[in-house]
Amino acid sequence: MPHPKHRISKQRRDKRRTHYKAEAPTTSVDTLSGEAHLRHRAHWSEDKLIYRGKVLVDKSAA
Repeated sequence: MPHPKHRISKQRRDKRRTHYKAEAPTTSVDTLSGEAHLRHRAHWSEDKLIYRGKVLVDKSAA
């Protein structure tokens, strides 16, 4: 047997969905420069690309 197309109104559905909140991303402090950065991401600091405490790319040397 078919079900009604709009069993729950759009307004009622949207009210339920408003409780999902965006969370702030987790940040860490770099051990070399002391700057805050996103976890598990490479980041630029003083013309150096750093990931997990190691320098991957150094633009200042070139």
